[in-house]
Amino acid sequence: MSMRLVIHPESVLLNVVAEGKFSLKEGKRTFLQILEAIALHKSKKVLFDGRRLNGSPVTLERFYYGKFAAEAVASCVSGGIIGTPQFAYVLRPPLRDPGRFGETVAVNRGMHVRTFEAIEAALLWLGIEPINKPKTDNDKGRP
Repeated sequence: MSMRLVIHPESVLLNVVAEGKFSLKEGKRTFLQILEAIALHKSKKVLFDGRRLNGSPVTLERFYYGKFAAEAVASCVSGGIIGTPQFAYVLRPPLRDPGRFGETVAVNRGMHVRTFEAIEAALLWLGIEPINKPKTDNDKGRP
């Protein structure tokens, strides 16, 4: 089964839900789809929910994916196709590398990206309030 994306534009946020089996080839193909959606919807932030993905990429695949993603973003930015987007990837192990190698590769090449295990942490990093955030006394105007 290949990777499949469901993309929902939401104001400045592009919400991407991925499912299927990760492979380097599929990862590259779907990343280009995300860049097309960013350009189409003029998105500034991307929430990539990969919790439904499976696979166990080796270190070299993590390197090549991070390098590809960063170079693809840089090419689109320098070509004026998109602004500089902020990416939050929500993944579960073994796709989410505890050492964050792929993330480091992409960041070192200028991509604004971070990986998370929880949607709430990813949204916080993106500067977006979670929809189902519980109300506090401060939210009700109380001290």
